[in-house]
Amino acid sequence: MEVINSQKKSQAPAGLRSSIDGAATPDAGAEFRPRLSRRPLTMDDYRTLALSALGGALEFYDFVIFVFFAQTLGQLFFPPEIPDWLRQFQIFGIFAVGYFVRPLGGIVIAHFGDRLGRKRMFTVSILMMAVATLGMGLLPVYARLGVWAPIALIVLRIVQGAAVGGEVPGAWVFVSEHVPANRIGFACGTMAAGLTGGILLGSVVATTLNSLSTPVEISWRLPFLFGGVLGLWAVHLRQLLEETPIFREMQARKVLAAGLPLKAVIRNHARAVIVSMLLTWLLSAAIVIVILMTPTLLQKSGVPAGLALGANTVATLCLTIGCVAAGAIIDRLGAGRFFTFGSILLGLSTWLLYTKGTGEPSLLLPLYALTGFFVGIIGGVPYVLVRAFPAAIRFSGLSFSYNVAYAIFGGLTPLFVSLLLASVPLAHLYYLLAICVMGCAVGVALWRREQRKQTDSLLARVKALLTITPLAP
Repeated sequence: MEVINSQKKSQAPAGLRSSIDGAATPDAGAEFRPRLSRRPLTMDDYRTLALSALGGALEFYDFVIFVFFAQTLGQLFFPPEIPDWLRQFQIFGIFAVGYFVRPLGGIVIAHFGDRLGRKRMFTVSILMMAVATLGMGLLPVYARLGVWAPIALIVLRIVQGAAVGGEVPGAWVFVSEHVPANRIGFACGTMAAGLTGGILLGSVVATTLNSLSTPVEISWRLPFLFGGVLGLWAVHLRQLLEETPIFREMQARKVLAAGLPLKAVIRNHARAVIVSMLLTWLLSAAIVIVILMTPTLLQKSGVPAGLALGANTVATLCLTIGCVAAGAIIDRLGAGRFFTFGSILLGLSTWLLYTKGTGEPSLLLPLYALTGFFVGIIGGVPYVLVRAFPAAIRFSGLSFSYNVAYAIFGGLTPLFVSLLLASVPLAHLYYLLAICVMGCAVGVALWRREQRKQTDSLLARVKALLTITPLAP
């Protein structure tokens, strides 16, 4: 690993080693006591978690509100004479641009987050999102600006994608480095709940506006202006937060990553990248299919739109609760047992939802709520990701693994499943079950590694007790 003022890679402090690559030892994190302390959460910790989660919810609202008004945006930002299918294809293409630009934005923001500080880039990401969302709310439409209207919309969407690419990894790194080691799961689960809460807020705002008789020329702007103002407020809230103790310690010891942190990630931590990408695949598949695609799939199977959307809202609320619960549980069980059994429960609940819930309206709501809760196992994913990389390159390692995997799997999953549905009516179920099997396999591998580390630690302690220091003559 490259570190400032270090001439040899082997001289990197123990506290900078990766736990998932097997380099960690019983005292591997002694350099950074705030990271490994096992104290209870304090009021300052809860304040940090609350402000971080609130900011994350507001930023994710800004990112997803676009899709709730996609049809209206398509009508206003493209020529009226083009076919409706082409208009929808173009507006969803602009929406997808936000996902495809996430890896690049995340890598750049994470690079400076590892070099300049977590808090600084944590604040920059939400400022970018707030300005872009506010700009969307103020954009002239095609009737006034012509072809420049959709071009401006694309540019602002690119800024949004770059911002969220740094926000999600930055949020997980930030909160995990503020709390004691035995509450990292709870912190990351709370942050994940905040992000899913942003989706829920977007759904509520869209449903409320659609129920009002406000003219469309005005109503579509309101959620973007609302989100931009909330985003600027969130920037102020993040100014109240402190830099993480771990980053301050690295600054004091002059062990910040030099050069390109991403280079060290790819060269030295391939195993951590692979595990992180596989768990991100689990996360993206669960969110995209269960939360985003299922309302449409239910309606195509004959479920009334009102029932499908209402059940989806309840499932999203249960997902938010499930993320916090998952974080608290993984702190106690460890990643191995958590993903082994959590993936099984998610698989069982999705099977019940798609085989029983669609045929019996009275079962749809409870089964969708149950499945939404078990999708909450995604709240345990960042627990593994933040522990997978050394502190000096943690932001870059997490951001690269998460954003690249999400862009690939999150972007291709809807297309792949949609193509299969033409010949396999339950393709979405089979895809999710396959992902759950993969998640269970990753859990078993992590469980075995945890057991080996416990055995090695026990043997080291026994050896130390049996070592007899000879008396000086």
